[in-house]
Formats: sequence, C-alpha cells, structure tokens
Amino acid sequence: MSSIIIDTVESLTGLLSTLVDLPTMPPSLYLNVEGENLSRHGKVSIMELFVLPLNRVYLVDIHVLGQEAFTAANTDGWTLKAVLEAPKIPKVFFDVRNDSDALYGNFGIKLAGVEDVQLLELASRSFSRKFVTGLAKCIERDAAMTPLEKREWEATKKEGRKVFDPDQGGSYNVFSIRPMTPSII
Repeated sequence: MSSIIIDTVESLTGLLSTLVDLPTMPPSLYLNVEGENLSRHGKVSIMELFVLPLNRVYLVDIHVLGQEAFTAANTDGWTLKAVLEAPKIPKVFFDVRNDSDALYGNFGIKLAGVEDVQLLELASRSFSRKFVTGLAKCIERDAAMTPLEKREWEATKKEGRKVFDPDQGGSYNVFSIRPMTPSII
C-alpha cells in the first residue's frame, strides 16, 4: 500500500474534507505520530493516518507544515486540530501516551475520542495485567498470520529498526529528513 504525502496546505485541506463524515463503527481513523524524542520536549515530524474506508495511508508532514498542519481550515472550517479534538470522531492509536504528550506540548492539541488498542488489549487479556504489551509483542501473539507473512513482517520490522533505532545504527532524525526517504514512506 502506498502512502500519500500531505505537505502543502492545499493537500491538507483536501484531506480534511474526507475525514469529517466517515463511519464511526468501526472507527475510520487510525493514527500514529513520529518524531525525535517524541514528547512535549521533543519534535513532531510526521503524523500517519490510515483511513479504513478508503484503505489509504496519509503522511501529514508536520516538519514542513509546522503549526499550519493543525490550523489550516478547509471550506467547511475544519482543521486537523478540530478533527483530533472532536469527541464524536473516533481515533485509534496504539499507546497514545507519547503522541498525546507531544501534540499537546508542541501544538496545544487536546485529543478526544481516542481508542487506545494497547489498553483494549490489556483489559481483554486473560493473563497478568501487571504491564502493558508493546505493539510487536501484540502482533506476534495475536495477529493471524501465515508462517510466510510472519517471516515477512519480522524482516520488515528488522529493516525498519535499522533506519530509526540508534541501537541498530539508525536515528530518529530520519523522520525530519526531506525529501522523505523511501524507507519511511
């Protein structure tokens, strides 16, 4: 699946028009935020949005758009900030903690309507609930994959870590390099 890069106000306002009237059951918006030291003290570079009914991934380039990513309005007055703060528009994250902290600390965004899959997994788990589980472990344990799909997923995960994980020779700065490298698109 290819990603669509949103790095102009025009492309952003076009995207906003598709985000406000989507079905809510199941949720239509699945989000993730990437950046350096992702927190109120760090930098937000990219917001990934998977729009389920369109089966499409959008990469909103926060590094390029800056504050305008959240304040530019479409013809109906919707901004990305308004979508993220709308309690009636469900937004699905996996471990929203750092994403929420970074969006609030850097842009004053108060997320609402959030469903955190990590917490749903914790609540529905039949074994110890002492610790939350990371995304990779959840996928390994719960995703219905063939052995071939699992090997491909593991290889992709390993290659991805080399790009951004400092322990693997990468850098979180990769999310701020423009043009975006093919490995993060």
